[in-house]
Amino acid sequence: MANSAGSRKRARQAVVRRARNASMRSMVRTYVKKVVAQIEAGKYEEANKALLTAQPVLDGMARKGIISKGKASRTMSRLNAKVKALKAA
Repeated sequence: MANSAGSRKRARQAVVRRARNASMRSMVRTYVKKVVAQIEAGKYEEANKALLTAQPVLDGMARKGIISKGKASRTMSRLNAKVKALKAA
């Protein structure tokens, strides 16, 4: 339990930030799922558009520390490879 005024405030801030971060992580997952859905449907143009929409969201969340830089980079790389493979097929 927080005892000082400062530690009580930090506890309140942590609750708000945790909720915001969870919401942002969920948003990132939704954007990724949209790209994956288009890839599985075999729609290259739509998948490419969804990828271009997801990229700045992933980068922004990595910049803010919501997800790690490596995870954002790895996710983008894998999605990009799948979209390119879809075009080649």
